[in-house]
Amino acid sequence: DILCSLGTFSPYCHSGPSTLTDIFCTILECPHITIICQSLSVCLSVCLSGCPLKIVFSFSLSRSLSLSSLSLSSLSLSPLSLSFSLSLSLSLSLSFSQDDTAIIAVMVALSSLLVIVFIIIVLYMLRFKKYKQAGSHSNSFRLTNGRTEDTELQSVPLLARSPSTNRKYPPLPVDKLEEEMNRRMADDNKLFREEFNALPVCPIQASCDAASKEENKEKNRYVNILPYDHSRVHLSSLEGVPDSDFINASYINGYQEKNKFIAAQGPKEETVNDFWRMIWEQNTATIVMVTNLKERKECKCAQYWPDQGCWTYGNIRVSVEDVMVLVDYTIRKFCIQQVGDVSGKKPQRLVTQFHFTSWPDFGVPFTPIGMLKFLKKVKTCNPQYAGPIVVHCSAGVGRTGTFIVIDAMLDMMGAERKVDVFGFVTRIRAQRCQMVQTDMQYVFIFQALLEHYLYGDTELEVTSLESHLAKLYAPLPGAGCGGLEAEFKKLTSIKIQNDKMRTGNLPANMKKNRVLQIIPYEFNRVIIPVKRGEENTDYVNASFIDGYRQKDSYMASQGPLQHTIEDFWRMIWEWRSCSIVMLTELEERGQEKCAQYWSSDGVMVCGDLSIELKREDECESYTVRDLLVTNNRENKARAVRQFHFHGWPEVGIPTDGKGMINIIAAVQKQQQQSGNHPITVHCSAGAGRTGTFCALSTVLERVKAEGILDVFQTVKSLRLQRPHMVQTLEQYEFCYKVVQEYIDAFSDYANFK
Repeated sequence: DILCSLGTFSPYCHSGPSTLTDIFCTILECPHITIICQSLSVCLSVCLSGCPLKIVFSFSLSRSLSLSSLSLSSLSLSPLSLSFSLSLSLSLSLSFSQDDTAIIAVMVALSSLLVIVFIIIVLYMLRFKKYKQAGSHSNSFRLTNGRTEDTELQSVPLLARSPSTNRKYPPLPVDKLEEEMNRRMADDNKLFREEFNALPVCPIQASCDAASKEENKEKNRYVNILPYDHSRVHLSSLEGVPDSDFINASYINGYQEKNKFIAAQGPKEETVNDFWRMIWEQNTATIVMVTNLKERKECKCAQYWPDQGCWTYGNIRVSVEDVMVLVDYTIRKFCIQQVGDVSGKKPQRLVTQFHFTSWPDFGVPFTPIGMLKFLKKVKTCNPQYAGPIVVHCSAGVGRTGTFIVIDAMLDMMGAERKVDVFGFVTRIRAQRCQMVQTDMQYVFIFQALLEHYLYGDTELEVTSLESHLAKLYAPLPGAGCGGLEAEFKKLTSIKIQNDKMRTGNLPANMKKNRVLQIIPYEFNRVIIPVKRGEENTDYVNASFIDGYRQKDSYMASQGPLQHTIEDFWRMIWEWRSCSIVMLTELEERGQEKCAQYWSSDGVMVCGDLSIELKREDECESYTVRDLLVTNNRENKARAVRQFHFHGWPEVGIPTDGKGMINIIAAVQKQQQQSGNHPITVHCSAGAGRTGTFCALSTVLERVKAEGILDVFQTVKSLRLQRPHMVQTLEQYEFCYKVVQEYIDAFSDYANFK
């Protein structure tokens, strides 16, 4: 057998074809050699402007062929600036024979093959050139973020937008989004996985030479996540420090803004100085952090900011101005300035870091609500004059890419009433590898877009609440109901996930539930210690509920049954709850709503725990009981305060919001004194009144902190955490009324901020 392999040659290099001819002639000039050609394959690889094409032909001949000579003419494709490589392999059996009848057949076959290949290449290149020119017009990006046109930007080649008619995954009109999501999520997200796997890993041929240099290897957190040379961020070089212009960060385009973002890896200890140098040189005013410092005990990102005071990183001094901790994210404001012997010092700047803290160690957030709020805050706060928004997680591709895609697709949704997730991810993968790293992240993008499309932006400034309520009370044309009722109907349409209530539905636990329709979900049910030697004793009908500033702020519980009082107190003790809010009477309309879980005089014993009433005070609309809970086995005692609200009538809602406002204020004061452990809230079933209290407490706290409210999304979030929270339209309307009453009580907003 003989193998001929011919190297790369160019139409501008005439030695290529002559070398090809010489090789064939050397092999074939020997007289009286018969070649039995068992297989012949031709592989042609073509590259034009970074877009590779590979064409393979193969066929087999079974008769004996005899060749005396072969010559190939030179090809000239100079107008297309084409370079290609040709490899030809022949499997040959040699035998001596005088038969040369097949020479013409072989020459015709080879000539025809080369002509066909040539025609295909020319047609493909002409078509690609046409799309490239069209793409250059459609991708004319605006210069934003305060950069003038003469500001030097890194050159980033943009992928042409593929015509939707030729794509398997074309842009989706927003009115088809829900239908398409349901279709693709069927069979355990089968179609979504197929779509994600169809994404090109790297849509263009790109080098990572700078990142691969020996001097820069230690600057990369992961060996397989490297910035491309054409889109990497260049730092100014430090005198006497080779390759000091490198940082693992890439420019990324937004929907219609070139280099709107910089996608970066989470800084390492040895690259923190470079990170702040990039922030300064790029005139960045906003940092988006989508990772925690440690996850699963593994360092994901070095802490590149001081907790308080100031710290100097290289020649950049960073001082903390303000920190605001919320349930899903933390906002930190930094003042940065150059220090040391630096020529042309610029004035100090304000940089805001938005740190999203609700991304779980595995997978994606349970709901996109928090991410959408977070993204809106980033969009609102980033100044017009600023440079690119720096987004980072750990590697700077997965969560970072997810955030950037959601931002861009929300912009596209507003401008074109459609989304092109597949196309946009493809384009930004040409700027940084592996952007959007998992199929779960890909699905999460669609969930966020659908959430925004279905429910929109429901946040309100406190000053606009009155006019908004007027609209809600007005009848909707053609709807047969008012705006408020229509809004509440959207909430009731949220599916209750009965398959996520396994523990509460176990036969041993069914008798512990007061109402069989209200059972805690697995993911956030309150777990209590198992009693030694007894199975199924870790269950209590209660759910952890997030508040405004922290997760698991509340334990929403049903009113204890007589045989679950011990479990109720074990829950209080285990989770160190020091505040109980009771929103029902023991009996209403002749029915038991809650077993009395404290003794009016003396001591109540519940297993290892003893509960003693120490003091009882009557307030205007509620009673305060101070209880001492003692763990006799551990010989420890703890004070617990119960707030028993009497202002809720047996039917309907309270006549005004004053009593609810007062009890919320009293509970918050108690929390500040006793530590922010979970507040236990219960009515009878632990849903209607309990949900209303949790909603109002969360909404009013945000009103005080930001002057913003969102009753709809607050209640929606509660219903995703426990079924039927805020159970009736009356209770939902009551939330709005209490907030309005609260605002009216303070005509000057500064009084309660």
